[in-house]
Amino acid sequence: MASHLVSLPTGRGSAHRRTRPEDALAAIVAALVCFGIVMVYSASSSVAALSDENPMGYAMKQSLFALVGLGAYALATRMNLRAVHRWAGGAVVLAGVGLIAVLVPGLGVEVNGSRRWLPVPLIGQVQPAEIAKVALIFWVATAVARNPRMVATPRGLVPYLGVTALFSLLILVEPDLGTASMLFLVTLAILAVAGARFVHLASVTMALVFLAGAMIAVAPYRRARLFAFLDPWADPEGKGFQVIQAQVAVGTGGLHGVGLGDGLQKAWYLPEAHTDMILATIGEEIGFLGIMAVLVAISAVVLLGFRIAMRAPDLTRRLIAVGVTVLIAAQCLDNAASTLGMMPITGVPLPFVSYGGSSLIVLLFSTGILVNIGRGAKATATKTKQRDGRPPAAGDDRGQRDGRARGAGGGGGRGAARAWG
Repeated sequence: MASHLVSLPTGRGSAHRRTRPEDALAAIVAALVCFGIVMVYSASSSVAALSDENPMGYAMKQSLFALVGLGAYALATRMNLRAVHRWAGGAVVLAGVGLIAVLVPGLGVEVNGSRRWLPVPLIGQVQPAEIAKVALIFWVATAVARNPRMVATPRGLVPYLGVTALFSLLILVEPDLGTASMLFLVTLAILAVAGARFVHLASVTMALVFLAGAMIAVAPYRRARLFAFLDPWADPEGKGFQVIQAQVAVGTGGLHGVGLGDGLQKAWYLPEAHTDMILATIGEEIGFLGIMAVLVAISAVVLLGFRIAMRAPDLTRRLIAVGVTVLIAAQCLDNAASTLGMMPITGVPLPFVSYGGSSLIVLLFSTGILVNIGRGAKATATKTKQRDGRPPAAGDDRGQRDGRARGAGGGGGRGAARAWG
């Protein structure tokens, strides 16, 4: 990704040249990934050393995941997104097969009572739910762009919500309520940008909140997590242990932290210190300033993602960019809120920083997609400038056939279909 950083331009007026959003996005993500490897080593080395294991073990694996993710990133930047409709359906079918396979005894790998992983040679384990997130984004975006007027009616929303519900149900069986909720959030965001009516989306959201409450009520371990969030000190050595230890870690770090590598909570006290709770480790060792730096960096990624979405050359790529950006934002908010005790723990990793192969590889692939879309916007703007002899104005989509996110009655369906024909 470092190759996408903007080099110093030459020539008169070069000092006023601005960094393109896709270049800034790649640079920030690269910095987050490198920082994540350092923090994974810091969070995991103590326990590994005390257990007579390789202290560099998790950091080396995370570095390998980053290299594989870099390959996925490079592939994504070179994909022909104008032809994405040809394989989006196949991708969502394969993702569904993976979600089913993980539930088959003998195929799926069970860890801590959850069956979320499939064994893969060389890599180790793959989490199909992570792949399903991106596959669903591609399918919903391409399907909606073919006829965006459909989403203005409740009947038109059924196919997209139906497939999302099927994926969410399979993920709930694993069980993983956090990821299942994430899928619906991303789908609703895409539908909203495509022109779905607020009243319909609000109704669906209320129904989902009710169903989530029911899921919590019927599952004892989910109820325990909720009660641990409300009053962790009621069971400080049981269900409230992780919540309390995360708060202790963040509180111990204060403003500046105790020093990188000098934290104590990661050594047998804080569960999942290098995965779900890595932000608490950051808080203890680098302090509140470290937490804020990470959150600001991820917020910058989100803002740049939305900027790329606004400049996307057609509706399909705009919806894909929105879906990917909302996914990154939602995962960051979920992880940060869980770590800081603002919501029950869901087990969602911190984007680009937490240990985990499937999450990191998929997120780097998604970053490559955003960079690809940003490049497409630049190329289209350049062609428009050459044709008209003037720089394109903001929102100028001439020659792009489907450059605007049309409203429900704007006749955008046929235009969107032609753009991908």
